[in-house]
Amino acid sequence: MSGRNLVRKIITIGPGPQFKGGIANYNTSLAKALDKHENTEVHLVSWTQQYPAIVPRDFIDRKSKSDQFAGTDVKVHYLLNYNNPLSWQKTVRFIKNLQPDKVIIQWALTIQGIPLGYVARRLQKAGIQVFFDLHNVAQKENSNLDKWLTRLCICFSDTHIIHSLKTLDELQTLFPDKGFHLVHPGEADSRDVNSTAEIRVLKLYHPVYDMFRPDPSFDIEVFKASLGLKKHVFLFFGFIRKYKGLHHVIEAFNLLSQQRDDVSLLIVGELFWKTLDRKKLSTRIKNAVFGVAKKLFLKKEDDEQDYRPLDLINKYGIEDRVVAITEFVSNEDVHKYFQVSDVLTLFYLDPAPSGVASIAYNFGMPILATGVGHFPEIIKHGYNGYLVEPGNPASMAEMMLQSIDSPIPADNVYATSAEMSWDNYASAILEH
Repeated sequence: MSGRNLVRKIITIGPGPQFKGGIANYNTSLAKALDKHENTEVHLVSWTQQYPAIVPRDFIDRKSKSDQFAGTDVKVHYLLNYNNPLSWQKTVRFIKNLQPDKVIIQWALTIQGIPLGYVARRLQKAGIQVFFDLHNVAQKENSNLDKWLTRLCICFSDTHIIHSLKTLDELQTLFPDKGFHLVHPGEADSRDVNSTAEIRVLKLYHPVYDMFRPDPSFDIEVFKASLGLKKHVFLFFGFIRKYKGLHHVIEAFNLLSQQRDDVSLLIVGELFWKTLDRKKLSTRIKNAVFGVAKKLFLKKEDDEQDYRPLDLINKYGIEDRVVAITEFVSNEDVHKYFQVSDVLTLFYLDPAPSGVASIAYNFGMPILATGVGHFPEIIKHGYNGYLVEPGNPASMAEMMLQSIDSPIPADNVYATSAEMSWDNYASAILEH
């Protein structure tokens, strides 16, 4: 687009700031970053309900108080209801009337494939440029249903944004008959503009969250003492889900605590499936219906309804060394737990994306992670963190010990993430 007086209209589709979780934080941060660019009008089109009504979980952030869009011109529209197809039509009409230059759709869960596919297809048919920001392609379960829903939806895309080269491999596996053209920021797109044989894939890193930052006035030692934390603190942060491997974190920490008595494990995260009052009739009905649906579509080993990793704390007798805060933390309080910790543990079982890693970078915090997914791309072993063998608590404990004996300088972490800003991310999208 040429001419300084022309306004680019950009729409991001995904959860707005009233929702919990990394994708809501991500979508909010992206909209704010786009808004900072000159002559850019940004609209965030959000869900009102992201999942089928039978899902027994509260997804609303009822704790954070600050206005994430204060001081910006971002316009937020809560329109899209998973359970109401009329809202899908309303969303399409609204976006068409805005006549945007680009629509960026957040893709993380295949369960959203039907409504998002409906929206994407009609926008693309209307000549609107559609970007899919792919947080993953292969789901943790990756059943035939997951693959079908993914193909159904993300095929209606002019450009895919990926955060890991592994995602490109997953795209090529899912769409073996399609060509993909990889583009890095600053590179010219060498495709034939008249060719539809190749789909552009823009490779970007997950940006460092600027909505969470250290508070220089925060009294770290007082807060640390109030929690009863020892000298060296390992942090697990985020929703407690099986694929994140908290059970391995606890198993590895138990091995470490047998060698040192000056270590603590700080677990901060909401129990993903324990957010509703189980005594309520509505919750019991949802659990019953959802249970039937899981039996139909999930393998038994993928069902995490009864995942109870915290039981290991009592089993190993390490209650005096582990602090578990199993509730959702407001945005305003996130910094406290990162500022009192030394190392972030991401012992994931599966190659899933992690926005928590991008929070850690903003605190100069080194990361211990399994060598799956995008972690080998963002962690330089021994420089800004350590990579460990997946599924091996002994290896994990060894690296935890090494992170104490050979601490990673915060400057190394900051240097690694220097180019991973939201401004650079937004600029790359606008340029392509």
